[in-house]
Amino acid sequence: MKAVVFDIGGVLIDWQPHLAWVEALGSEDAAHAFIERTGFRERNARGDNGERFADMAKELDDPQDQSLFAAYVELYTRTVETPIHGTWEILDRLKAQGTPVHAITNWSAETWPEGLKVHPRLGEVFGTLVVSGREGVMKPDARIFKMLCERAGIAPHDCVFIDDGLHNVQGAQAVGMDGIHFTSPQALEAALSERGFL
Repeated sequence: MKAVVFDIGGVLIDWQPHLAWVEALGSEDAAHAFIERTGFRERNARGDNGERFADMAKELDDPQDQSLFAAYVELYTRTVETPIHGTWEILDRLKAQGTPVHAITNWSAETWPEGLKVHPRLGEVFGTLVVSGREGVMKPDARIFKMLCERAGIAPHDCVFIDDGLHNVQGAQAVGMDGIHFTSPQALEAALSERGFL
């Protein structure tokens, strides 16, 4: 039987990193400005690949920015409060009909436990789950897709992979998986129906 492999952030969970610092900085604009001046998104990707936020904070010049950046892990739960309900409903339908459901997520090993505090089902719902920060390899590297297949005992051509990042979908396709670029729960439902999953 074919399996469905989900990304998590941007597909099942809405991630808004600026919300970590709105309270400390006083406004969403100030939080967005902090993200820009600290190169947060590039550094966050390094976190997804296994680096620690406290270590990356030391690279910043401004002491206040260092302190705020280092606090990201403890503030993380504020950034992932909102589930993408329509996608969860699709996942539950797949599981109810017996379709194997797995996940590959680019997510820091430090913030993953914090995310589970908000959404404990993430630790329970998938047959096989690969978290990039724990492995030191992240999408779209071919190794992470092959890792999922090996651990789940399935072949790439028996998987359809769903991700909001087109480059990650292309990475999955490069190893032989089918791929769906996630844009909305409604479009995902249609794409899975076309493939006979729903």
